Amino acid sequence: MLCAASAPSFFVTCPGKLHCPRYITKNSVATRCSVPSSVLGNNNGAKVEYTPWLIVGLGNPGNKYHFTRHNVGFEMIDRISQAEGVLMNTIQSKALIGIGSIGEVPILLAKPQTYMNFCGESVGPLAAYYKVPLRHILLVYDEMSLPNGVLRLQPKGGHGYHNGVKNVIGHLDGSRSFPRLCIGIGNPPGNMDVKAYLLQKFSSVERKQIDDALDQGVEAVRALVFNGFNHHINRFNLGQKYKYHKV
Repeated sequence: MLCAASAPSFFVTCPGKLHCPRYITKNSVATRCSVPSSVLGNNNGAKVEYTPWLIVGLGNPGNKYHFTRHNVGFEMIDRISQAEGVLMNTIQSKALIGIGSIGEVPILLAKPQTYMNFCGESVGPLAAYYKVPLRHILLVYDEMSLPNGVLRLQPKGGHGYHNGVKNVIGHLDGSRSFPRLCIGIGNPPGNMDVKAYLLQKFSSVERKQIDDALDQGVEAVRALVFNGFNHHINRFNLGQKYKYHKV
């Protein structure tokens, strides 16, 4: 059952104030609500940040787009929601969302329902409403420059001619400084039309590669949420790059 969100339903305590980037102040749709950060100590006495994450998968709504190449971002959100027990049952800012956590870190999962080319209409308002800083907006989408089933985590980047990513950048004041998880879908064969390729379903072999990649993606997102971009993420990217070229 779906419901419309009227106010944020997760809060964590904070000893100080959360810095709000300019795009949040500019586009905020509800200044009365906030999701501040929580700073807790670990066993070694070091302070660990628990700022909420907004994890957005890009895709197109509707049954005819299910399991197509262009919708692997949606599939990644579904896999995370299943793994972490987050119910995707709320409509807000033209998106299907779910609120939960990975461990003690609050997360907001989102699948924009605006169609791919206008997904920024969901990402911008959601980030503003929940006051999520740019460094914690993780965009998940398909990437033709990567072989099918190969993943790549980046702290920032351009749009790479991906219309969905381009629209998101436009709704974040033109900033490109947000993380992204790219899911490789390979290039169209021969002279095949790109649009037709993106809206095509995977072959059985490709489907197995994507399913394995989604499982690996869940673990990668967990590592990112807990530790940020560090040497473990670099090692993950290197392993992904050569995952089909082992000797």
